[in-house]
Amino acid sequence: MKRRIHIMGASGAGTSTLGQALAGRLPHVHLDSDDYFWEQKFSKQRELTERLGRIRHDLEQRVPWILSGAVCGWGDSLRSYFDLVIFLRIPSSIRLERLKAREYERYGQESLPGGSRYGDVQAFLEWASLYDTAGPEVRSLKLHEAWMRELDCPVLRLEGDLSVEERVEAVLNYLSCGKEG
Repeated sequence: MKRRIHIMGASGAGTSTLGQALAGRLPHVHLDSDDYFWEQKFSKQRELTERLGRIRHDLEQRVPWILSGAVCGWGDSLRSYFDLVIFLRIPSSIRLERLKAREYERYGQESLPGGSRYGDVQAFLEWASLYDTAGPEVRSLKLHEAWMRELDCPVLRLEGDLSVEERVEAVLNYLSCGKEG
């Protein structure tokens, strides 16, 4: 059984949702990279040394675990911690609709034109929309592909608009079929 699983993909691809669902079916604890990256969620980044210290501590102390969210760039030194990486990719249009809905759920009317968070939400959605076309200088498909080429562990790719349960079953199948590396 893979004990150190990392789930990554574009913002809105469902990495946190899959991580939580898998943690409900496996003996793994779910960790999310946002909890290490942000000092104040989505507005103030934690200093790099502190961020890495916190995540390393938890990755070393809480095995088995599932870490959702991207650590590319700031967490490149964590590659050796993973014994399986799951890469999620869904069509951009679906992903962006999910993000719009999530931002409305998070901020309500403040995320709409005239609201105090509208500008921030629009900037975030613009950034997220660049994932499939941007270069490796930002969080993008190109960055993720290059990052995954440097891994020493297997990568399970789950592509398309799969339900959470379909993704969970695909991962459990992968783990039970002896595709251990």
